[in-house]
Amino acid sequence: MNSTTQIKSILLAFRPKTLTAALVPCVAGTALVRAVGLSWDGWVLFYALMASFLIQIGTNLVNDAVDFKKGADTEKRIGPQRITQAGILSARQVMALGTLCFALAVLCGIPLVIKGGWVIVGIGIASVLMGYAYTAGPFPLAYLGLGDIFVILFFGLLAVMGIVFLNTGKWLSEAFVLGLQIGLHATVLIAVNNLRDRSGDLLVHKKTLAVRFGVQFSRWEIAILCFAPFVLNIYWWTEGYKIPALISLLALPLAMKITKNVFSTEPSPAYNQFLGQAAGLHLLFGLLMAMGLAY
Repeated sequence: MNSTTQIKSILLAFRPKTLTAALVPCVAGTALVRAVGLSWDGWVLFYALMASFLIQIGTNLVNDAVDFKKGADTEKRIGPQRITQAGILSARQVMALGTLCFALAVLCGIPLVIKGGWVIVGIGIASVLMGYAYTAGPFPLAYLGLGDIFVILFFGLLAVMGIVFLNTGKWLSEAFVLGLQIGLHATVLIAVNNLRDRSGDLLVHKKTLAVRFGVQFSRWEIAILCFAPFVLNIYWWTEGYKIPALISLLALPLAMKITKNVFSTEPSPAYNQFLGQAAGLHLLFGLLMAMGLAY
């Protein structure tokens, strides 16, 4: 393999299609700051984005290495290629690259800590540790069926509430609702991924919710995750934020399409396309909310 192909494979291992999970809460949270009539700091947005991207990439790389070592990623895998399983890099090299990402995320977090204080230290440490513990360590979250909760909490609630706090110094109820909406849609990605990989995960005792409760449960989970954020728009309507409540409904057809697809298709390579649709839903809904809030 030539160096250009190797670099491309490594970049794909960052799972760029899923990086919307880091982008959307930062952008939407910043838009909320504007919506409540307060000023926002561009440097906070920049450093929060960099830290979020690096934590997610680090999590993806550790997941790549650990799943290979535990036998979850084999030549029978139906998902996209993983660089450890493909032999492009060794598990040790991938773990080292993931660790580097976490270290760089900590560096990006220093300006945020200076601005936000010790509470940001706590959020930052928890985010890095949970990113590592997603598949590694003595209690790997993904192998215990806790990955979905992790995504809602860290790529939804804490991400949005944290960036709003950094800009305003306040914990706002609006940030909690927005964070929950974004976290639920971010979790669609992991739910689709886990349903696709259910048969392989079952063999290596990776007890995702799809493994624990079965295909039908996972389909209903995905449906609820897709539609619940739209139901929560009732909050914005009653609080007088009618534009974001209405404009974000433009993403509803995509939620319907994803739900229809997973109910009508057995877990297979076709789910790779559904995963892209889930990322699109998360991005579209989040950006529409941000546009409506910033209007």
